[in-house]
Amino acid sequence: MDPLHVCIALGPLAMYLLLLGVINLSRRPFITTGGRDIAALGVAISGLIVAGPMELFLPESAADRFGPYAWLLMLGLYALSIVLLVLLMRPRIVVYNITLEQLRPALADAVSRLDDETRWASESLVMPNLGVHLHLEPSHWWNNVQLISSGSHQSPSGWRRLERELAAELRTMPGSPSPYGVSLIAFGLLLSGWVTYWLATEPQQVTDGLADMLRLEEVSGEQKGKR
Repeated sequence: MDPLHVCIALGPLAMYLLLLGVINLSRRPFITTGGRDIAALGVAISGLIVAGPMELFLPESAADRFGPYAWLLMLGLYALSIVLLVLLMRPRIVVYNITLEQLRPALADAVSRLDDETRWASESLVMPNLGVHLHLEPSHWWNNVQLISSGSHQSPSGWRRLERELAAELRTMPGSPSPYGVSLIAFGLLLSGWVTYWLATEPQQVTDGLADMLRLEEVSGEQKGKR
């Protein structure tokens, strides 16, 4: 197996698993948006994309003409694709390390300060003055709850206000760490160890592979020819 591609593919994924494991083992609730969640996942799989389809479908004409800058264009296109996906997503809030039973009273206190006309219907919540309509979706295995928008007519500013108010409400609240965080950290350490092994044992092969991947030798040869 090519050490360079192993490092590129597994490096970002290992960091993501370690970060997710630490978050899941925290004793405090952690709140984020669906957009940030997807963006983090996009960064995590970026190495797999670069080492797989991006290199496979990299136009040779562009690589010959622009050299290593062709990769900047491809990475820019990938980043813009992630941004577009985030912008097209319906609003969503994710709260880690909390159960539905713990979240409901905190959420009720937060929304009561934002909208006097708030209405509950089972696990659904409507805030007409704020322009927010959502339903709660718990994940009992991972001890997290998602606040998912219901319907397409949503107020982005209303969701931002809800996130800030809920974050303030949860700041001093104890959480429920997920035991699966241990497995995430263990897997992340395993992948990190694998990447470190290849970097430590085959540094020259990694360097040569990177130079070949970025067409640095061709660029260097062209510069020498011009001289």
